[in-house]
Amino acid sequence: MGRSGRIHLPVSPHCNIHCRFCPRRLHATAPGPGVSRRILTPVEAARRVDLAVARCPDIAVVGVAGPGDPLASAHAELTLALVRARHPELLLCLSTNGLELAERVDAMWALGLRSLTVTMNATDPAILAQIVSRVVLSGCGLVGQDAAELLISRQRAGIARAVALGIFVKINLVLVPGINVDRVAEVARTARALGARRINIIPLLPQAGFAGHRPPTCSELERARRTAEAFLPVFRHCQRCRADACGIPGRTSLEGELFETFAEPMQTFSHG
Repeated sequence: MGRSGRIHLPVSPHCNIHCRFCPRRLHATAPGPGVSRRILTPVEAARRVDLAVARCPDIAVVGVAGPGDPLASAHAELTLALVRARHPELLLCLSTNGLELAERVDAMWALGLRSLTVTMNATDPAILAQIVSRVVLSGCGLVGQDAAELLISRQRAGIARAVALGIFVKINLVLVPGINVDRVAEVARTARALGARRINIIPLLPQAGFAGHRPPTCSELERARRTAEAFLPVFRHCQRCRADACGIPGRTSLEGELFETFAEPMQTFSHG
């Protein structure tokens, strides 16, 4: 069980890509990444950190991971600025699909971002197009392999820039049986070449467009992790935390308690 606490701040109301496995919804109890009770404003999020630290002094990490993509709007940047000013001792991290990372990472670094997670599910456009159905950049939408090619190229550029700045980069890979199970080595090899320091293999949660898809078996998941370990250290303690998680994993959970302190939330969320 972990000893250090973390808090996720659900301040991102939009996403710039559409992954077939991702529901990106507001829900009080549903498990998994991209799910939150509500979307907070940056000011509300900073106040939530104040309360969390007071309630649990072991909180050491502040992350922005949803429910949309943190780089699809300015909300994450404003939030990190407020948190940094109030709690300079806390590690700031962010999780993104990487589409807009290259343009935004310098500003995030200046705000104190030192840890970054990029979800990279494939490096072959034909494979990624089976997972990501749409990409929206600068108001223009792309689908199919065109969308996948754009996302892959921009992920590479963003990761390379983040590494050059000195940010610790971790890669998340959602393992989807029948699609990318046999492509783990390609992703891990590419990630290492770009300078990433760790990889996390996340088993598919069958939902949204993949609701009828089976999750990987325990042997498939372990085989994927062993494959990835030939290239990068594998993070093996992922609990597929929600976008509003707070507390010490495996010991305390404070999100319900903290959300009761806030007024009626912003209820909008959109893809693109």
